[in-house]
Formats: sequence, structure tokens, C-alpha cells
Amino acid sequence: MLSSIEILILSAIQGITEFLPISSAAHLILVAKYYSFNNQNVLIDICLHLGSLIAIIIYFRKDFLNLTRNKDFLIKIIIGTLPIIPLGFFLYQSNLIEHFRSLEIIGWTSLIFGIFLYISDKMKVKNKIEENFSTKNAIIIGLFQVLALIPGVSRSGITITAGRALGFNRFDSAKISFFLAIPTLTAASLLGIYNIYKQESAELNFLAIIAVIFSAMFSFLTIAIFLHFIKRFSLNIFIFYRIILSLGILLAVYL
Repeated sequence: MLSSIEILILSAIQGITEFLPISSAAHLILVAKYYSFNNQNVLIDICLHLGSLIAIIIYFRKDFLNLTRNKDFLIKIIIGTLPIIPLGFFLYQSNLIEHFRSLEIIGWTSLIFGIFLYISDKMKVKNKIEENFSTKNAIIIGLFQVLALIPGVSRSGITITAGRALGFNRFDSAKISFFLAIPTLTAASLLGIYNIYKQESAELNFLAIIAVIFSAMFSFLTIAIFLHFIKRFSLNIFIFYRIILSLGILLAVYL
């Protein structure tokens, strides 16, 4: 299979799953293992995340510009991001992140955190992002976001779980999740670009460009559809999907 085709498929998976509470990292690893893709690794993952970052900024461009005027909210977003960046950098640079990319871990995390998402989605709505998104809330959600470094947890899923547990509605929880993704994905993308530069590989640079472009396209469409969906429906469809997926993975691992 051509490398560019591999990257196109991975870009579609990244763009679709990054903003749904089902773990993009887990799906990228699963598909790569099943089809024996040669180009699926942490570096390519980061290139795919850059495309998702671009999609967030474009979709929320008006809100993003408002953040520059609303310094208080911007500071809270940055504070909420602080826990994950240093730990993520350490795990990536030390290559310890590779030890979390097993099917067994993905199976258990998909199941456990899918259940947590179900429980949190039953919480009553008592807060609004405009009035109740405090520094304390930002820190709590940011600490939950650290768990997303483990494939199967889902960055979107765990931050939405935290937002719902704190009493924010689904839309506001998702919006907080997306804004928290901006500095996180920015840091990860810059690190990825630096490593691509060090590789000095024309092929890798070409694959990275493909990954960024198509990941951004799929991500933009997913954001629009997902935000429209959660205004009308619960998160049950994603929870059921996670449970079925995790049980299938665990059966394959232990049988």
C-alpha cells in the first residue's frame, strides 16, 4: 500500500475521532496494527494533531479572537493546560509513551473511562461557561486531561467527562474541551515540527503535509457535526460504542 494512502486513512481516522469522546490515539494504533501500516508512529500522530489544531482555530475563529480580548478566560485556559504539557513532553522525549500503546491498555481504558463518561453525563446542569468557568474548574479539567496521554482514555472524552461532572452542559463541556486542546495541540505540534526538521526526510515532510491537510478537513467537519449533535442528543451512542469496542479488544487479548 502506498504511504500516501496510509496517511490519508490515518488522517480520516484522526479527524473523525479526535473530537468525539472515543480516543483518536486508540483508533490510530488499532488500525495501524491491523493493517500493518509502516508510517503510524508518535511523530505522524503529532502531524495529524496539527491538522486538528488548525481546524479548531478556523471553526472557532470568532471565539478565538474574543479570547485575545477576554484575558481572564484565556488565562484560565492556559492554567488548565499546564499539567499536561510537561508530562507529555517527558513521556514523548523519554519514549515511555510507547509503553502505553498496547491493545490491553487501550481495551481497559476505553471501557473504564467510557463508564465514567456515562456517569458524568447523568449529572444535572447547574453551570454556564460564561458565568461559572472558574480557575478552579480549569485546573480540575486540566488535571483530568493529563489522563488523555494514555491511549483509549480520549482527550475529548475525559475533558467532557470532567465538564459534565462539574455541572456544565454537553455543549459547554465540549467547547471547554476544544479550547483546552488549542495550547495542548500547539505544544505537541511544535515538538513534532521540530522533530521533522531534525529528520531531514523529504518523504516524511511530504507525508506530514498530507496528514495536516486532510486531518484538518476531516476535523472541521467532525467539529461542526458533533456540536450540532450534542445540542439535541445524549452521549450514549459514543458510550455504547466504547464499551463494544473495548470488549472486543479485551476478548482478542485474553482469549
